[in-house]
Amino acid sequence: MSIKIQQAKVEDAPFLAKMILQSSRAGKKDSLFDLIFETNDDAVLLEKLEKLTQTQAKSQCHYKNFLIATLDGKPVGTLCSYEPRIATQETFIEALHEVGCKDEVEATLDIVYECNFDTNKRTLMFDYLEELEGFVDVGVLKALMQKSLLNARLKGYRIAQTMIEIGSLESELFYKKMGFSKVASHECTEYKEVFGRSGLMLFSMEF
Repeated sequence: MSIKIQQAKVEDAPFLAKMILQSSRAGKKDSLFDLIFETNDDAVLLEKLEKLTQTQAKSQCHYKNFLIATLDGKPVGTLCSYEPRIATQETFIEALHEVGCKDEVEATLDIVYECNFDTNKRTLMFDYLEELEGFVDVGVLKALMQKSLLNARLKGYRIAQTMIEIGSLESELFYKKMGFSKVASHECTEYKEVFGRSGLMLFSMEF
C-alpha cells in the first residue's frame, strides 16, 4: 500500500465536508459549524459544508486549499493550507452568506475570533489535518504535511503556523514531532463556555 497525495478537486467536496466536520468537532459535543448552521444534524451539516467548499468567495474551506491523501485509490485524509492575506475573516463571512447564513453569523464567529492571534500575512496557515479512523498508524498525516511544506517552499513561504485547541494533546504531539513549537496561547472565557476548551494555542515552524 502506498499513500498518494493530490490536490483536491470539486468532486472531493463530500469527503472534504466529512473531514472538516470531524476536525472541527475534535471530541466536542458542538463544533463551530454546529453553531454557525444552528443544527447538530450531520446530514444537514455535511450538505452545508459541501457547498462551503465550493463558494465563489475563496475562504479557508475552499476545496482548492486542500490536499487529499489516498490509499489504494480511496481518500483517507486531508490537510488545508491557506494564505491569511487571501482567506480573511471577511472572506469566510462572505462564503457563509453564500451558503445561506444570516448576518447574525458574525456574532457566532466572534466567539472564535476573540481567541485568534495576529498572524504574519506571509505565513502559511494549516488547518483540517485529519484522517479516517483506522488509518492512524500508516503515515497519512505525515505524508500530507511533507507534501504541503514542499508546496509552501515552492511558493516562497518559510513560516507555517497552525492553531490548536488547548488540551488537544494528540494534535499538539503530532505538530511537535513535525518540528512545530508553541509560540502563544489565549485562554478565552466565552470560548470555554461554548466549547468546553480553555482557548487556543498558536504553533509555528520555520522551514
